[in-house]
Amino acid sequence: MQTILSIDTALSETVHVTLDYAGGRIEKTSQSRVMKAQMVLPLIEEILKESGITSSDISEIRVAQGPGSFTGVRVGVAIANALGTLLDIPVNGKRALALPHY
Repeated sequence: MQTILSIDTALSETVHVTLDYAGGRIEKTSQSRVMKAQMVLPLIEEILKESGITSSDISEIRVAQGPGSFTGVRVGVAIANALGTLLDIPVNGKRALALPHY
C-alpha cells in the first residue's frame, strides 16, 4: 500500500492533514484564522510520530487546490511542493471536496 499525505488548507479557518498508510488512516485538524502556514508542518510531524513512519516512507502528497481561500490554497500548495521536491515524490492537486477525508 502507498503512503499518502493529504494537505487541505483551502478552508479559511481550517487546516486538515491526513495520512493514509498500511496501518490505517490518521487525521489531524487545526482551526485558526491567522498563521495557517505555521500550523501545517507541526500537524504533519504529529501524524508521522503517531504513525511511526518517517517522511521518507511517504510515496505521494495530495494537496487541495480549491475551491476555497486563495491564500490558504497557496499555503498548502507551497508546502506540498516543497516537501515533494525535498522527498523526490509526486505532488498531486485535487479539488478540496475530492480529497479522501471528505
